[in-house]
Amino acid sequence: MTTIAQLLEVKGHDVWSVGPESSVSATIELMAKKEVGALIVMDGAKPVGVISERDCLRKVFLPGRTASETRVKDVMTRRVIYAPPDHTVDACMALMTNKRIRHLPVLEDGRVVGVVSIGDLVKATIDEQQHTIDQLVNYITG
Repeated sequence: MTTIAQLLEVKGHDVWSVGPESSVSATIELMAKKEVGALIVMDGAKPVGVISERDCLRKVFLPGRTASETRVKDVMTRRVIYAPPDHTVDACMALMTNKRIRHLPVLEDGRVVGVVSIGDLVKATIDEQQHTIDQLVNYITG
């Protein structure tokens, strides 16, 4: 079973974040520049929320707010659901499915050490299954 720590060793530990006082327009620009769908909202070193493209669409644009005047703290998801690095990919996939989230911060000793997306977990699962298939084929064909 692959752990999130192992997945992050391959994927990398980059964490893109914004502060709660950042404008939504600057946040969207950073998401586009870094090609990510969500950012961790940090108050210093402490994660205080997550803001996603979906949050921006549903809580800013649909209600007719202005992205340059709306602050991240007003539209972010405040409840930070996270996983420790020793959780398995399967456990994190189940957590994300149950909580209906697409991005999962990885915290170790209260510090954000990475972020995984549902796509990262699907890719890791497929890679693990392919490895198992290859081993079985080699065993059968000798």
